[in-house]
Amino acid sequence: MQPGTEFEGVIGKTLADSEPWWPPPPAPPKDSPNIVAIVLDDTGFAHLGCYGSTIETPNIDRLAANGLLYTNFHTTALCSPSRACLLTGRNHHSVGMRGVSNWDSGFPHMRGAIPRSAATLPELLREYGYATYCTGKWHLAPMHECSAAGPHNNWPLQKGFDRFYGFLQGETDQFYPELTADNHHIEPPGRPEDGYHLSEDLVDQSIGWVRDLRSVRPERPFFLYLAFGAMHAPHQAPKPYIEKYRGRFFEGWDIVRDQWFARQLEIGIVPRGTTLAPRNPGVLPWAELPKDQQIFASRLQETFAGFLDHTDAQIGRLTGFLEEQGLLEDTLIMLCSDNGASQEGGPNGVMDEFSFFNLISEDINEIVANRLDDIGGPHSHPNIPWGWAQAGNTPLRWYKQNTYGGGVRDPLIVHWPSRIRDGGSVHTAFCHAIDFMPTVLDVTGIGLPAEFQGVEQIPLHGESLVPGWDQPGAQTRSGPQYFEQLGHRGLWKDGWKAVTYHLKGTPFDKDQWALYNVEEDFSECHDLSGELPEKLDEMVNAWWSEAERYGVLPLDDRTLELFGGVNRPGTPHNRREYVYYPPVSHIPADAAPPLGGRSWSVTCDVEINGDSEGILYTRGSHNVGHAFFIKDRKLQFVYNALGRHYRAIGDLELTPGAHEFGASFEREGRSGRLALTVDGREIGSTKVETIVRMPGSTGVDVGRNGLSPLVDDYEPPFAFTGRIRRITFDIKGRPGPSDVQATTRAEMGKE
Repeated sequence: MQPGTEFEGVIGKTLADSEPWWPPPPAPPKDSPNIVAIVLDDTGFAHLGCYGSTIETPNIDRLAANGLLYTNFHTTALCSPSRACLLTGRNHHSVGMRGVSNWDSGFPHMRGAIPRSAATLPELLREYGYATYCTGKWHLAPMHECSAAGPHNNWPLQKGFDRFYGFLQGETDQFYPELTADNHHIEPPGRPEDGYHLSEDLVDQSIGWVRDLRSVRPERPFFLYLAFGAMHAPHQAPKPYIEKYRGRFFEGWDIVRDQWFARQLEIGIVPRGTTLAPRNPGVLPWAELPKDQQIFASRLQETFAGFLDHTDAQIGRLTGFLEEQGLLEDTLIMLCSDNGASQEGGPNGVMDEFSFFNLISEDINEIVANRLDDIGGPHSHPNIPWGWAQAGNTPLRWYKQNTYGGGVRDPLIVHWPSRIRDGGSVHTAFCHAIDFMPTVLDVTGIGLPAEFQGVEQIPLHGESLVPGWDQPGAQTRSGPQYFEQLGHRGLWKDGWKAVTYHLKGTPFDKDQWALYNVEEDFSECHDLSGELPEKLDEMVNAWWSEAERYGVLPLDDRTLELFGGVNRPGTPHNRREYVYYPPVSHIPADAAPPLGGRSWSVTCDVEINGDSEGILYTRGSHNVGHAFFIKDRKLQFVYNALGRHYRAIGDLELTPGAHEFGASFEREGRSGRLALTVDGREIGSTKVETIVRMPGSTGVDVGRNGLSPLVDDYEPPFAFTGRIRRITFDIKGRPGPSDVQATTRAEMGKE
């Protein structure tokens, strides 16, 4: 019996004089539906077929045809903040998630963790008997806390989910994901050569959990939060899905954007009279691109399309299972994106986004000549160029990270056959990610308590969408909604929007505010600030009022200065030396030794026999990183700099016994020297011509290579067959400005 629960039976001197009593189990109000939240990543307003694109998404389209399609749904323009809104019903600054969860600025609005004063939706649903499941992307915990050492208090199971299967960081490889099951790291259950893909795995896990629940406790409702890695980079999919789109985008982004815009007008996604936004700065006319650049950009978009098509197929598997089990009719499904299409692919797009993050230009001609067919497979890490990202945001301006429509206006589909009477209707009312939790609480009849688990609660900031379900054109939401992301600001109020584009490092009072009547100007193309200065002043003043109310201040456009956080309490990075005692669990990149862009050394205290071989440590993946290993009785180190392999091999055949194996990297300007030692004696070296400032998003394995192979010399996991007693990393320098910039670009890209 729970402490504080009064026993309602009778306790006598003996059993004969007593009456037993059992407290009723937690149960939701009668007829509460199952809840499924499907969150897509970096999916623009126009990307789904039902929103106008020519990419095939029949399963998502079917949900829209039988449900409600929203054209005025808004997010925060970035991943972690939008997810915090979805799961708490509060504005992101109010729950410590101004930006990415990697950051802690020292101010309440940016802690990288949701406070206990903002109970999450799964926490509340679980109190009422719901089974709560989370699959896919989390990115709502400080990243340095995401190793096996924790602390775990911001992981999914500690935030209300009964089960978790997915990845904790902002992105992961679709073929070699860094997986976590519940509270521990695991290796993927398959490999790409066996047909493994993360999206399929996530849906398999989701179906398995619901099947188990249905088999043992069919009366319990469930909440499934399915957050795909798609459509975030890396864009990777099974080859048949990519080949399906071969040649479909060679007309270029100008023509395709016109086609998608025409479809939007035809099916009523955007109102007649809408202006198609001009090309964003930096987007060239397709006809002006060199031929190889057109080929490269087309192939990147084909891969994106195949990735989305494949994701849709997995959604179809889930909904098909629910239908087969008789559950679809009374399951509320809400599908949305966390922000607009991404600008992190740069103006040209990338075969390997870590080239972009490391400030290394890719040779597009070489890629077209030799590696074009690798795009979208296990040996690529691609992202689309700005032109295709803007096409995905048609008819809007700008991208993810910006508070213009291209960053914050996103798809939302609501499907619930037993309740929704007007299937296929288009809803134009303004709504926001903070409205998700109030909607679920409304349909379940569950209220937010003033206190939860002894902590006073922040009131919900969002409003339920339910009152508008039977009124497609009605605006049922009251009050203004502010936006702020990386210094970009905006405010929606009564059909008007004021918005700024902020240039990092410039004074905030120098930002130019624009004013749009978004009831008549869907794409925010006709600035009325010059004609209506008093209206603009009213909107800007309202923004400042909302900013004070919801904890947006102080305004802060720092990015690179917040990564790493060596002076932050609790970080593992306030030291130079990192010591591990194998066997140890996989160490995610944000908790691993910071080896990028600086000098360092690693020493391994080992015992070997005459045939010992295998990995001492790896950091990174096939495209970038380090591998330290023994093969053919030789100590070897490969420094993988975006496919350029710098290899040091010891000239000494190793002998059985106890040894100290070492590798050191001494940076010398833009290059460096890599040396190997055995028992303090140098036995080999090589010059590294290309410095890797950001050695990938995949972390460290000690004694094995559990994920993507760094080189083709061995077959993973290539576990070490000797004994590693201890491995020590010594970080000998601080990164320079360009190194920090590379890390920042990588971390922002992982959002």
